[in-house]
Amino acid sequence: MPGGTNPKAAAGAATLRQQVYLQLRGAIEQGTFAPGARLPPSREHALALGVGRNTVLWALERLRAEGYVVARVGDGSYVAPGLAALRGGRRKVAAIAPGGALSRRGQAIADIALRWQPPTQVPVAFRIGAPATAEFPFALWDRLARDTAVSRRRALSQYTDPAGEPALREAIAQWLLVSRGIRCEASQVLVTSGSQQGIDLIGRLLLDLGDEVMVEDPGYPGIRANLLGQGAMVRPVPLDADGLCIAQGAARWPQARMAVVTPTHQFPLGVRMSLARRLALLDWARTRRAWIVEDDYDGEFQYGAHRMPALCSLPQSERVLYVGTFSKTLHQGLRLGFIVMPLALAPAFAGAKAVTDRHSPGAAQDVLARFITEGHLLRHLRRMRELYAQRQALVVEALAKASGGALRLVPSEHGMHLAHEDAAGRADEPVSARAQEGGVYLATLSRYAIESPRRGWLFGYAGYDEAALRAAARTVGRLATGRSPVLRSP
Repeated sequence: MPGGTNPKAAAGAATLRQQVYLQLRGAIEQGTFAPGARLPPSREHALALGVGRNTVLWALERLRAEGYVVARVGDGSYVAPGLAALRGGRRKVAAIAPGGALSRRGQAIADIALRWQPPTQVPVAFRIGAPATAEFPFALWDRLARDTAVSRRRALSQYTDPAGEPALREAIAQWLLVSRGIRCEASQVLVTSGSQQGIDLIGRLLLDLGDEVMVEDPGYPGIRANLLGQGAMVRPVPLDADGLCIAQGAARWPQARMAVVTPTHQFPLGVRMSLARRLALLDWARTRRAWIVEDDYDGEFQYGAHRMPALCSLPQSERVLYVGTFSKTLHQGLRLGFIVMPLALAPAFAGAKAVTDRHSPGAAQDVLARFITEGHLLRHLRRMRELYAQRQALVVEALAKASGGALRLVPSEHGMHLAHEDAAGRADEPVSARAQEGGVYLATLSRYAIESPRRGWLFGYAGYDEAALRAAARTVGRLATGRSPVLRSP
């Protein structure tokens, strides 16, 4: 073959006949064999390559099936006419700049995604958001999956309700009443592929291009990225000890159509929205005919004697959409979450879910439904609440000891991480970079800020055992001594 190499020399990435096929196809696409040109007879071609004739025949047959080659009875094989456009085509495609291939909206989404890079590496202390996956009852989960009846498996192998499996929606509704004080019907529950898809559906169905959305500042960048990708205008609102400063936000952004909040355990500062502030937020939504999105990302992890109910459990909360996830309560790989919405919105959301990805995996939904209804979720969460409270106390103690008292974190009755603010508002990135050099992940508050001047660091503790937490504390403790006064508590 002109310009080719012996297929026998190819290092095992494909079979011999696959190599012959790829070389023939490449020669046609690059113009070595012009449209209409006669290909070498299969017997001669095989002898030239040192392969069996059947190998060449297989390659020619595949090329004929794909339209590259036409056979003429008694006259051999020819390159199909009209393939001149293929010449150099691969090189031309490769030369297209990414920006030139995307629409303006697509390029905007790509740019936004570059600014929000969720971690994919194995988590190390003190990375936030990682649950204790080592404590998850995988054997129990597998047993529940094996116990699924054959008839049920067959049913789940078909397309199912885009709103979610009825058994899971019913289980979620019952669970929310007990755990978060939310009264809802199963028909108000939509099962999603995690909370991120929930935010995405809400943005697409309830916002128009250019609509303003108030977000917490500092707050979760994944929410901002999603809203920006929908063409919304993200408007920052500061926080105080009572949570989102809704009066300030409403005055500054009078055209806002939505507010996205984390009222139970604000991300990332960890403050709890007061009842007065919650009522003010509900009143704003009612008078402005706006929407509130309640992201309850880790609301199940409350360690005090009294639990704070969800915002949407309050009276006058008919304009609240509640977004929940099992990524924190169980594990992130499950990719199951849900939205609780006003009943009138449910058909439209189910239709949008079908357009997006048809439905979430039925088998996982089925197992999760039984995991909840048989009491396994409650037992698992009881264990995790006790474990996380212990790990939080360990981190507070270990950091204070390792820093000689220079770094004292304030304990919390909520969540899976602790925030430590630098009152002086100095740059927090240098300390984070030095911690990373020592193998410790230390997220900065500045990473989550839009306009907010608040600076500091976040300490995730839920997903790490005692040895890992103490080792990370020793590393940070060395930074908190005289060599790194930035980390000293005020």
